[in-house]
Amino acid sequence: MTSLLGRPLSALQEFLRLEAASGIVLMLAAALALGCANSPVAPWYAAALASELPVPGHMSVLHAINDGLMALFFLLVGLEIKREVLAGELRSARRIALPGIAAVGGMLAPAAIYLLINRDGTIAVRGWAIPAATDIAFALGVLALLGARVPPSLKVFLTALAILDDLGAIAIIALFYTAELSGFAVALALGGVAVLIALNAFGERRLAPYLLVGVGVWGCTLASGVHATLAGVAVALTIPLGGGDREAAGEHAPLQRLEHALHPWVAYLIIPVFGFANAGLSFDGLSPAVALDGVTIGIAAGLFVGKQLGIAACAWLAIRAGVATLPAGASGMQFYAVALLCGIGFTMSLFIGALAFPPGQLIAETKLGVLAGSLLSAVCGYALMRLAGRGAG
Repeated sequence: MTSLLGRPLSALQEFLRLEAASGIVLMLAAALALGCANSPVAPWYAAALASELPVPGHMSVLHAINDGLMALFFLLVGLEIKREVLAGELRSARRIALPGIAAVGGMLAPAAIYLLINRDGTIAVRGWAIPAATDIAFALGVLALLGARVPPSLKVFLTALAILDDLGAIAIIALFYTAELSGFAVALALGGVAVLIALNAFGERRLAPYLLVGVGVWGCTLASGVHATLAGVAVALTIPLGGGDREAAGEHAPLQRLEHALHPWVAYLIIPVFGFANAGLSFDGLSPAVALDGVTIGIAAGLFVGKQLGIAACAWLAIRAGVATLPAGASGMQFYAVALLCGIGFTMSLFIGALAFPPGQLIAETKLGVLAGSLLSAVCGYALMRLAGRGAG
C-alpha cells in the first residue's frame, strides 16, 4: 500500500511521527533554554556555550553545534529533498503545484514585510530571509497535539511545503550568506563532491565511502567561507536512491538506510540541542527599544502575518486557476490553520539569523522576533484548527 507521497504508508507514518515528536521535544528544549537564560544558572549557560573545544580553529561549543551538528541536519534535509523529487510528492508538476506555489508565496511575503519595515536600516536589511522559513518539526508537533482533528492530507501538504521551504532556505544561505571565499578550499570541496558523484556513477552502494569523503567535503567547506552546513546537502544529493537514481529501491537503498539511521538522532538530539543552544534569550534588562526595533517587529510580522497571507493567497490563486486542488478531506478553515502554523520559523529562522548579522549584533532582536512570531503562529494556528475541527464534526 502506498501513500500520497508515493512511498510505503508505514514510512510516511514513521516520518510524521518522528517529526511531530521532535517538535514536542524542541518545544521543551526552547523552554529550558529560556529558563536557563533567565535564572541563576544564566552565567554558566552562557559560559558553557562560549567555551572553546580542544580542536584546531578555536571552535566554541556554540560554533560546533551550529556548524558541525547542524551539518547532519542539512544532510537529512538533502536526503529528504532528493527522495521526494525522485520518488515522492515532488516528482511531478501535478503533485508539486499546490505546495510549490504556496511555498513561494510563503517565502516572498514575509521577506517583503520585513524589508518594508526595515527599508532604512543598512545592517537590518540583511535579516530579510529570517522570517522566510518554516520549522516542520515544530509545526507537526503542534498538529500532533490536535490528534485526529487534522486530515492526513494536510500533514502531507505541510511536509511537502516545508521541504520546498528548506530548499529555498538552502539556496538563500548559499547565495546571500556566504563569507569571503577561499578559492583553494572551495576547489578541494568541489573535488570531493566530484569524487562522490563518481562513486554514484560507478554504482557504489556502500555508505562508508560516501561518508568518509563527505567528512572531507565538510572540512573543506568549513575552511572555504561557504557555510559548512551546505556540505551536508551536497553529500546527500550524491547518495544513491535506486538503480541509477531513476527509481526507488526500497528500504535497502543507500539513501533509505542513511535516512532511517540518521533521522532519530536529528529529531531527538541535534535539533533539540540546537534549540537549547540558540533560544536562550535573557529578559533581564530587555528594553522597549529592543521589542520595538525594526528587526524584532519585521521578523515577528513576517512570520505571523507574511507567512499566512503569502501561503493562503498563492494557494487560493492556484486553486482558482485550476492548477491545484485543496488537500483531500480538508476544509478551507483547516487549510488556513496550516498556513498559520507555517509561521513557526524557529529552527531555520534562528539559524539564518545567526548568519545574517555581524557577530554580537542584533542577537536579542532576532531571538525575540523569532520567538514572538513563532509563538503567535503556533497558538493561533492551534486554536483555529481546533475550531475548524469542531465545526467539521
